[in-house]
Amino acid sequence: HDMTRFDAIRLRQLVEAHLAHTKSVVAQRLLADWDASLPRFKKVMPVDYRRALTEMQAEQQQKAKSAA
Repeated sequence: HDMTRFDAIRLRQLVEAHLAHTKSVVAQRLLADWDASLPRFKKVMPVDYRRALTEMQAEQQQKAKSAA
């Protein structure tokens, strides 16, 4: 699934916190080359939740079209 800009920012914060708490060498490597590391992560969510998000987005787009 696609990772949003917000997801990428939050993920980096989590990896930075992990590094601060654990001194993880893996976290250090990920952060050292973050632009190359980021595409290796995948966003995972329940199918029903993904479907609900997609439906809400479609409804918002339809309302925007109707209002225009």
